[in-house]
Amino acid sequence: MNDTLRTGPRTRVAVAGLGAVGMKVVNALNDGMDGFELAAIAVRDVETAKDRIAHLRAPVPLVSVDELEQYADIVVECAPANLLHRIAEPFLRAGKKVILLSCGALLENEYLIDVAKQHGGQIIVPSGALLGLDAVSATALGTIHSVRMTTRKPVRGLLGAPHLIKNNIDIEHITEPMMVFDGTAREAAIGFPANLNVAVALSLAGSGPDSTQLQIWADPNLSLNTHHIEVTSDSANLSMSIQNIPTNNPKTGRITALSVIATLQRLSAPLRVGT
Repeated sequence: MNDTLRTGPRTRVAVAGLGAVGMKVVNALNDGMDGFELAAIAVRDVETAKDRIAHLRAPVPLVSVDELEQYADIVVECAPANLLHRIAEPFLRAGKKVILLSCGALLENEYLIDVAKQHGGQIIVPSGALLGLDAVSATALGTIHSVRMTTRKPVRGLLGAPHLIKNNIDIEHITEPMMVFDGTAREAAIGFPANLNVAVALSLAGSGPDSTQLQIWADPNLSLNTHHIEVTSDSANLSMSIQNIPTNNPKTGRITALSVIATLQRLSAPLRVGT
């Protein structure tokens, strides 16, 4: 979008992390999102990042996560989960917004919700690679009887997960689908921190991480990440499925970055559709 068409103040956006999701968000902001400007990027390897953002229309500061808050009004967190508190807390204490992808790590940093409440900040969890969170949030205003999610992923999308290593589960050479986990969303967030942010997002929208049941299957016949959700409640029974096309990172679906971009757009949109 031509800069001359933009009117009014623009929200300064920082991006923490320059992986598959972060790069997509950076490019969207660089191409032009009405009402927003790319203000800074937090990276671990500055020299590598310089090459990756050489195409940007204007220079953008490359900084550490600890410096990020001073540059922006809102941060998009798409970094390793162990950095969540360092990225989010300064923004929340300043009364700013955090768009958060590592929501599994939020369960280990729940104090951030109190920080947001005390200082007027806001934590925003996009739908990411999931669907139907608006409907689940609505059912949570009544009584939810049960929430069950089944995730099936290609083998390479699960390799290296702590749960597999801890329990000596070998999936690399399987020839048929294998269930590798059956438990709660909270347990999944610990055992599969790079894979199951979607399960935690579902639990936060619905009945909580200890009441959301999850099965994970490794499937050598799959090329897409698939999630199926069943919710029973006193207002509606939901049955939802999604098949996500992976990025070059097999643990991340392409729709995740698009969900972040859509979330940003909704913040200033004259028309918002959905709960």
